[in-house]
Amino acid sequence: MLRIAVPNKGSLSGPASAMLHEAGYQQRKESKELVLVDPANEVEFFYLRPKDIAIYVSAGKLDIGITGEDLLIDSGANAEVILPLGFARSTFRFAAKPGTVTGLDGLAGKTIATSYEGIVGKHLAEAGVDASVVHLDGAVETAIELGVAQVIADVVETGTSLRNAGLEVFGEPIMKSEAVVIRRTGADADDAKVQQFLRRLQGVLVARTYVMMDYDCRAEHLEKAVALTPGLESPTVSPLHNEGWVAVRAMVPAKDAQRIMDDLYDLGARAILTTAIHACRL
Repeated sequence: MLRIAVPNKGSLSGPASAMLHEAGYQQRKESKELVLVDPANEVEFFYLRPKDIAIYVSAGKLDIGITGEDLLIDSGANAEVILPLGFARSTFRFAAKPGTVTGLDGLAGKTIATSYEGIVGKHLAEAGVDASVVHLDGAVETAIELGVAQVIADVVETGTSLRNAGLEVFGEPIMKSEAVVIRRTGADADDAKVQQFLRRLQGVLVARTYVMMDYDCRAEHLEKAVALTPGLESPTVSPLHNEGWVAVRAMVPAKDAQRIMDDLYDLGARAILTTAIHACRL
């Protein structure tokens, strides 16, 4: 039975469980449940603190896990990313009082407050910068005002919290992160159960980004229509009862669907429909 770690709370928890449900797996109904067995799919889910997941996976106690790439790096665990999941994206930046620090070279000798000392320490070491890192849990924006540090390193989304604290970001991003599937470094890459799990999640990712498009067009316009909707390999084309017309079906990127519909209509296509894709295998 495949043993999988799932975040039990925070920004990773809800989207991870939703994706697993879309992939056909049972998920817990109560937040107090710590373990859930899905016998039909031969999977056992363990709901753990997101920061601990990489440690359990690297120790070989669990086969794979869903966590943040930032948490993986911060933990220093012996685990690796095997599939990016596209949600819980974040960017890590340095910030300080305006005009006090303008770049990475200005961090030498400074004290940096962060909740992710593993990430920051690795970044500084790779850049050859000698600075002190102090760990703080929770909001780190007040660290500078209270004299704990001269610089902070934290997740930045809109930057509103930093500006409200009188701070501004500087330099290049430390890293960009998202939710990922991880496994222990050196684990069997061809494990059949793991590969099946990954195919299911990849199917969800594709289903979320594509729609199925159906339309009718005249045969003489088919070549131009197919250029607009090439599909993944090629579209399905079937003759209609009315001579000279064909029906076309193809997967198209959801973000481009409305533009493609406009272009097909201008080409003379009619009965243009889009439907959601709930699952797929490519």
